[in-house]
Amino acid sequence: MSERIDVKVASPGVYAAMLGLERHVRQSGLEHALLELVRTRVSQINGCAFCLDMHTQDARAAGESEQRLYALSAWRDTPFFTPRERAALAWAEAVTNVAEGGVTDSDFAAAHEHFGDEELADLTLAIVAINGWNRLSIAFAKPAGTYRPKREHAPGH
Repeated sequence: MSERIDVKVASPGVYAAMLGLERHVRQSGLEHALLELVRTRVSQINGCAFCLDMHTQDARAAGESEQRLYALSAWRDTPFFTPRERAALAWAEAVTNVAEGGVTDSDFAAAHEHFGDEELADLTLAIVAINGWNRLSIAFAKPAGTYRPKREHAPGH
């Protein structure tokens, strides 16, 4: 499969806008490992090969275990994730699958139990951003297999 459009080249403004969302999320104080789990889970739901390749590599470069990455699609049935991570993953699924019944009060209450107002707003923006990246990558056939993690994602950097 060949890439249909390179968004960075075709519309630098679109790319810059998406990077602005990412910049805010990176500066939010949410844990990098948590964000990579959320990005990977949302990319699994959306079937985005490029983003799955990117975020599993970034997660591994930051020290994430293979076991947790392999089990991520079945996170509810494993003991590998903390209560905060479980809350983030459940929130990510609810927000990503919003057309399948909305985001309920119980979804919100479960997430809000582990995230304050600002954190939950920032987490939601991270979910919005990865859903956007997934849609751009899928629509324009961004090929998987070319991404390499940046040094800033490596442990201790």
